[in-house]
Amino acid sequence: MPPTDNAGEAANSGLDRLCEELTSYLTAQASRMADSLGERMSGLTDGLNDAADNGGTLGSVASRVMGGESPVKSLMAEKAKDVKDKAMGKAKELVPGAGGVGGGSKGDTKVTNIVEVLDVGVPLRTAYDNWCEFEEFGTYMKGVRNVSRSDDTTSDWKVKVGPSTRGWEATVEEQIPDDRIVWSSEGSKGSTRGAVSFHDLGPTLTRIVVVVEYTPAGFFEKTGNLWRAQGRRLRLDLKHFQRYVTLNAEEDVEGWRGEIREGEVVLSHEDALEKEEQEDEDEDEEQEDEEEEER
Repeated sequence: MPPTDNAGEAANSGLDRLCEELTSYLTAQASRMADSLGERMSGLTDGLNDAADNGGTLGSVASRVMGGESPVKSLMAEKAKDVKDKAMGKAKELVPGAGGVGGGSKGDTKVTNIVEVLDVGVPLRTAYDNWCEFEEFGTYMKGVRNVSRSDDTTSDWKVKVGPSTRGWEATVEEQIPDDRIVWSSEGSKGSTRGAVSFHDLGPTLTRIVVVVEYTPAGFFEKTGNLWRAQGRRLRLDLKHFQRYVTLNAEEDVEGWRGEIREGEVVLSHEDALEKEEQEDEDEDEEQEDEEEEER
């Protein structure tokens, strides 16, 4: 039986309603997309304004891309630069006198305390005498560039810390053979006070204890001090000393056998050698006398 006119009108009414609902849905989606696009364009505009006014990251990225770099690589490079700048700003705040918000007086400078202990497989005197040959440090230590002895109590040092070379004038305040050496040093980029002591652990084993107090001067030294660059450099060079002396040192190294107290030489190297020679002769004579008495 063919459909009636009422059935056709109902079908047309349902189709019209479906079209209206679909139109409303598409209109709503288009509105959301427009709002989202507007927000993104607003953010892009803010970024462009920042680039124009402050030389922001977006402007730097655009410059890199125009220069031929990939967008991803350019963005990563600029983000890394931002992190570095923030870290430097934080370091300036932490380091007194470095220009940050937390800058303080000269007395606020942080001091680095370095304590190292190493055992060297040689007799006590051999270890001590090799330490006194500090003019040779540059031949097997990576951090020591050059050492020149001015006199028995003072010497000039050129030392590499990180990418820079620094100079110090060192003064021996106390030196007792086979026992300890105490010194201080001054330089344009910092100062140190230190002591090294020698301890007999056996016929062929010596313990060396090094204590250094380092006071940096200048922004870069103070910043490097936060990461203990100086301590790492000293630690590595002490390992080189340990290796060199244990494997290559000879027992007949002369060293410096004098004695210094309160910064003054109280016994010269030559007088010390003569004194040792005389003591050895006296011991030999005593031993000969004892042997004759036993006979």
